[in-house]
Amino acid sequence: MNNRLTYAALLTSGLLAAGMALAEPKRPECIAPAKPGGGFDITCKLAQGGLKDAGLLKAPMRVTYMPGGIGAVAYNAVVALRPKAPGVITAWSSGSLLNLAQGKFGRYDEKAVRWLAAIGTDYGAVIVHRDSPLQTFDELITRLKQAPSELVIGAGGTVGSQDWMQAALIARSAGIEPEKLRYVAFEGGGEPMTALFGGHVQAIVSGFGEATAQLDAGNVRILAVLSEERLPGKMANIPTAKEQGYDVVWPIVRGFYMGPEVSDENFKWWQERFETLLVDDGFNAKREQFDLLPLSKTGAELEQFVYEQVAEYRKLADEFGLIQ
Repeated sequence: MNNRLTYAALLTSGLLAAGMALAEPKRPECIAPAKPGGGFDITCKLAQGGLKDAGLLKAPMRVTYMPGGIGAVAYNAVVALRPKAPGVITAWSSGSLLNLAQGKFGRYDEKAVRWLAAIGTDYGAVIVHRDSPLQTFDELITRLKQAPSELVIGAGGTVGSQDWMQAALIARSAGIEPEKLRYVAFEGGGEPMTALFGGHVQAIVSGFGEATAQLDAGNVRILAVLSEERLPGKMANIPTAKEQGYDVVWPIVRGFYMGPEVSDENFKWWQERFETLLVDDGFNAKREQFDLLPLSKTGAELEQFVYEQVAEYRKLADEFGLIQ
């Protein structure tokens, strides 16, 4: 009897293992909805390396780039052209949710995809070149008050984007009309940094995770981070905007979604991988290397979080006259 029970258990576990093996995609792919070098790229590469190192993905994951509309092109492509693709995950950030709140992804809203996982968060930051005469955040604000159109601010995305919203909130908190800012839009987070090095912009607003490599190299200075409190580790010496008198906080959550018609089996396979990954010590260390802070959500919890965030962003966008 015991032998039969043992055999039955082995058979059952073997069938389950076979089912899981069948669910594993042959050609896993992470779409970064921008050009290389920005936050979406970081998000995909974190999943690429994390899943591999943890032994949760056998086939190598490739990262593909689909710039356009700060996520709109990728979102529409996944929903309309690859809705069932079992091996495709696409990076998103809080900026994606802000754009969805404004209807910038066309006819598709936040309910058009399956929200897979949130894997970490960073915060907005105000960054200048190492040789900039602007030494403090107060000096930058003073310069903006004196001549807002003379200080060129570079960021990823047009008016209404996440980076624009950060700049607008900073301006509003300082009593400056946001429409008076001289704002230059770029596609993704990598191009503004290039423009800063070329002297084409005097400051950039982005997630601090997009700037830490250049900060470590001594090429830039961060004048303020948009967090509630000072961040840990190497960011501990950088003051927040809030402690400098400007009540602006902007967390940037990062994660992945999948197509709307991905089967429950395939979606669950990915969800279980990420749930395992998010409690892995090795992944936590890797996330720190990419300068992301812990934030882990999957499944129904993540879906509720996304819907609530989009609702909040709609209210904020309406305050700035971005929704017609």
